[in-house]
Amino acid sequence: MPKLKTNAIRLLDSLNIKYELLNYEVDVEDLSAESTAYKLNLAPEQVFKTLVVKSNYNQLYFAVIPGNAKLNFKALAKLAGDKKIETIPLKELKPLTGYIRGGVTAIASKKDYPVYVDETIEAFDRITVSAGIRGTLIMLSPEDYLTVSRGTTGNISLF
Repeated sequence: MPKLKTNAIRLLDSLNIKYELLNYEVDVEDLSAESTAYKLNLAPEQVFKTLVVKSNYNQLYFAVIPGNAKLNFKALAKLAGDKKIETIPLKELKPLTGYIRGGVTAIASKKDYPVYVDETIEAFDRITVSAGIRGTLIMLSPEDYLTVSRGTTGNISLF
């Protein structure tokens, strides 16, 4: 259990959504979702990572994809109705979302950006996402995650 509740955890509690917290040892040299999955004995495709991207119109989005995948920028742009999508510079991450690399979540972000989630999320009974802090994941049902994040699903990953 984290020493303090993150905004994501508070939101889940306020909505009476069932979840489990999973804690792991943080290695700042390797913040990858695959490394985290290994530490928690989870399948990498069940540990979803959250990327922050922007469109050619400077609209920000959260892109939530399996830990063993890469983002398909063209597919996300098409799904979002944009021409081009790119990741935001790392220095902009905290000011725009309130989160740091390795602790980004689409749940209870500083601002309410649209959320796009890879459709493979629906293949699992339970998935994990960051709790909004390094070292803690939230495990919950895909349905609850999509509801609380207001996520739109689509084929946005490359394996």
